[in-house]
Amino acid sequence: MKRLAPFILAVEALGIVVFSATYDSLDFRIYWLGGHAVTDGARLYQEQLAEHYFTNTPFMAALFIPLAAVPLLLARMLWQLASLAAFVWACGLTVRMAGRRVPLVVVVAAGLLLQPVWQSFFLGQVNLVLLALVLADLHRVARGRPAGIGIGMATAIKLTPAVFVVLLLLSRRTKDAVTATATFAVCTFVAYAIAPDASRLYWSHIFYDTSRVGVSYISNQSPYGALTRVLRGTAEVGGWYTAIPLTLGLCGLALAALWARRDDWLGATAVTGATGLLVSPISWAHHWVWIVPALAVLLRNGHRKSALTAYVLFAVSPLWWTPHGGDPREYGFHVLLTPVANCYLLAGLSFLAYMAFRLRISPPVPSSDRGGRRRPVPCGAASRAVRDPERVPGG
Repeated sequence: MKRLAPFILAVEALGIVVFSATYDSLDFRIYWLGGHAVTDGARLYQEQLAEHYFTNTPFMAALFIPLAAVPLLLARMLWQLASLAAFVWACGLTVRMAGRRVPLVVVVAAGLLLQPVWQSFFLGQVNLVLLALVLADLHRVARGRPAGIGIGMATAIKLTPAVFVVLLLLSRRTKDAVTATATFAVCTFVAYAIAPDASRLYWSHIFYDTSRVGVSYISNQSPYGALTRVLRGTAEVGGWYTAIPLTLGLCGLALAALWARRDDWLGATAVTGATGLLVSPISWAHHWVWIVPALAVLLRNGHRKSALTAYVLFAVSPLWWTPHGGDPREYGFHVLLTPVANCYLLAGLSFLAYMAFRLRISPPVPSSDRGGRRRPVPCGAASRAVRDPERVPGG
């Protein structure tokens, strides 16, 4: 794989360039049109752009004002190349947080084959940029440095990264949480200054409105999406559902905070990313780019078979093999079809259960880094430390 990785990555990069030059990615077109519409009163949210509503924040639309000033083809190619650079950066940060010497070219080449990643390119989505911003901040946290700007910007672009602000608070990184909140506020006020009408409409009505998207579409791998399919419609999901994301959020964030307090920020990042996907009412398949740090955690812990199983699941993405797109068999409960149709959701729940079990049976062994901070030895090294302390850093 190491020898083939540069060739595979070159083919993938060339494919992204050719694809972005020839295919009109739907979500990017909406972003680009949003850059045109954001300064035109409240039209950004009142009218459909490319036959779909703009559902992101006004700040996201404001960021696309410069790209809206150039032709669509050029803007799309610049955006896709920037997304590729962000993904490379995110992979590099993940490898460093895992504490493993793995060739970056191998990680990137393998990562680009994951369905959430390549679908982000297919649609021209913002997910890879958000992944890089959050990982950049948490990598700084792991090294004991001030952070928060990346998470704040990511939250201002798309609200779901706000779950990482809660992680900072629970892990007693109060200054970083304040920095993230302040960054979010500044970005939001900048967007308000640019587009006051659109901002008022978004924050008063739009940001919690799920009726503008197809909640029950197979790509929505959240608990809410699964229930709307099983119960045959959003009307059947009552107010009782609030208890589900609340419970998942409390449990997931508590688990992430426990890993963070042990200085395992890669584990905390992966758990928080999974928790955010399970709490959100809309978690499209391409939102599940948080599989990248989750896979790194499994590999670091020495669970190669589990990592391979998860990789194949997210590369093959069998949910798309099940009836969808209005097929009657998409709705209701089916013993064989339903678990496959919600495989990302089940994988996310399984990962949280795994991390809870791992926390209990394998407490990390601390060691000192250059800065004098205490950090965990990768899981699996604890037993080796007992047999041969010289093989473990700080042993």
